[in-house]
Amino acid sequence: MISEILSELKNELPPTVKLVAVSKFHPFESIVQAYEAGQRIFAESRPQELFAKEKQRIALMGLRSDESGCGLEVSSREGYMSDLQWHFIGHLQTNKLKMVLPYVSLVQSVDSLRLLDAIDRWGRENGRVTDILLECHISSDISKQGFSEDEFPGVVHHCQCLENVRVRGVMGMATLTDNVEIVRNDFRRLVSFGNLLRRLSGWDCPEISMGMSGDFRIAVEEGSTMVRIGSLIFGSRN
Repeated sequence: MISEILSELKNELPPTVKLVAVSKFHPFESIVQAYEAGQRIFAESRPQELFAKEKQRIALMGLRSDESGCGLEVSSREGYMSDLQWHFIGHLQTNKLKMVLPYVSLVQSVDSLRLLDAIDRWGRENGRVTDILLECHISSDISKQGFSEDEFPGVVHHCQCLENVRVRGVMGMATLTDNVEIVRNDFRRLVSFGNLLRRLSGWDCPEISMGMSGDFRIAVEEGSTMVRIGSLIFGSRN
């Protein structure tokens, strides 16, 4: 039961750690159930899916519970779901920004200078400042996205020239392995990226987004401020 799992997670997580429910590939009905259980931050990885679910959220905000069409009992109070926050955690192509940026409170997966510049340009054109995390490559899997340690100082310097992007911290994914020490060392590398970001920029950028369903407890031990949990909450993906 989604509500029971969320309750267990929130009792386990320290108050300094935000829970991001990764709802990608799961139906909007599951998001409604999680919202009813008190969850407010959800993450998607595909622009089209985020856009479609946002349209469902907007439609639901103005409906009574008996009109929801979700097959669920939902609250009919004014402003229902108005405090839901979307995060984007997937690879974001520059031609899909308009499907994402107007609706998210945080883009966690900024992994290139080209994307940084495109988000900044969109912000200038639309009068918006977008909060982002810099995705860092900490995994031994070379196919993973993210900035390397060598290029990271230049990336931070580049961000200092952008007026419509606000860096809030770093994000990364650990190596997919059963070796706890490898995972722990990956997370420690991400913490070092975060420390370097603050030292080079002087900004208040506290977020370290690391830890998923299989390794979030290790991530919390190593200093995560934000865990991204999907299958543990919603079950296997469709």
